[in-house]
Formats: sequence, C-alpha cells, structure tokens
Amino acid sequence: MDNSSGVGVIDKAAMVLDALEAGPTTLAQLVSSTGLARPTVHRLALALVHHRLVGRDMQGRFVLGSRLVELASAAGEDRLIASAGPVLLNLRDATGESAQLFRRQGDWRVCVASAERPVGLRDTIPVGTQLSMRAGSAAQCLLAWEDHDRLLMGLQNARFTPTVLAGVRRRGWAQSLGEREAGVASVSAPVRGPSGRVIAAVSISGPMERLTRQPGRIHAEVVANAARQLTMAVSKGAESTAP
Repeated sequence: MDNSSGVGVIDKAAMVLDALEAGPTTLAQLVSSTGLARPTVHRLALALVHHRLVGRDMQGRFVLGSRLVELASAAGEDRLIASAGPVLLNLRDATGESAQLFRRQGDWRVCVASAERPVGLRDTIPVGTQLSMRAGSAAQCLLAWEDHDRLLMGLQNARFTPTVLAGVRRRGWAQSLGEREAGVASVSAPVRGPSGRVIAAVSISGPMERLTRQPGRIHAEVVANAARQLTMAVSKGAESTAP
C-alpha cells in the first residue's frame, strides 16, 4: 500500500514516528527501520525533538515525545483509553483483584487506566504511576514480542529471563510472583494495535496469598479475554477513522 501523501518531508517524519512506536530506538536503528539516509534521519529526529514530538531517554535513544500524549488527550480520540474503563471494571469484578492497563514509555511502563478492588487487601496502582520495565508481568508482555536487539537491551538487569519471555510468547500471557514487590502477584496479557504490534498490557495484581503461586492457572483466560476485547476496540476505532 502506498503511504505517500505527496509531501516528502511529512512522509519521512511519519516514518520516523512509526519506527519509534516499538520503543526506545538508536539512530542506527532508525536508519535501518526507515530506510532513509542517516543525515536525513538525524535532521528529522532532532527537529521532532525540538517540537516535543520525539524525546530522548537516559541512554540518549529516541522515544515518542510528550507532545503526542497531549495531542491525543486534547483530541479525545484515544480509543484504547476510552474502551479501557468498562473492560477493566469487568475484569476486576470477574477476578476480585485490581486491574490495570499499562503502556510503555521508554524504560518505564505507565498505568494509563485502572479499576481498584474496592475493599480488603489490594495492590493499588493509580493512573499515571511509572513502574520499571525490568520486573512484573506487564513488563514481560510489553517486552516479549520486541525485535532481537530491543529484547536483549530490555533483559539487561531484568528480574525475568529469556526463557520466561519465550514462555510468554508461547502462552500469550505472563505471570509474576514478587518480581516488582515482595508478596505481590500479577497476571498480564498483551493488547495489540491494528498492525499487530503490542501497544499495551492488561493486568490484574494482588497479594500472593490470594492469587496463589500459580495465578496464571486461575486468571490467565479472563485476563487474555480482556486484552482481546481492547485489541478489537482499537482495531474498530482504526477502521472507523480510515478514509
């Protein structure tokens, strides 16, 4: 499919932004992903940084910028967030545990929607909370389907192993036991965008004494179903806005 708009500089900037959807990216990786000349990619990336459409992480890698979040919020067309509320409420009620939706931002995963267990012992993660990409079942889901280079980078200092991520890819869901916080267990499943790329992770979390040491055996099916509902919602939103 021809994605050319006829305005070359806009098309090339869009290619850079598309490449950054997968997460933190070096200049060399941007050149490889876009197929553009290195000087062109460098010039475009720095211009996008100037306008906050692109940012830099602690390692100097390029990431999607904060201005994109502001624009999405202002437009009110974020289908994922709009659909997350009822899905997470149903997930919370079905499991009896707090439910969250995470997106990756650089080396962090950010809670963008949640439904807290109303009473009793619970794992409280307010919207806006930043958590490490090095631990937890949501981090496993957000990393497991990355390309080889990003996968290796993400595994550095992680509390999970390549074998664990291979299991996540095979099953289609992840679980963790005390990875992020002692005594806390969680189960997560990936949400995919229209292109099939993982764009978010749906999770439930709570005390291990209630979720047991095999939380996936109990809750994986319902968590994965919630992730599929959000994947479908995002796809329908993309179809409704297509020309």
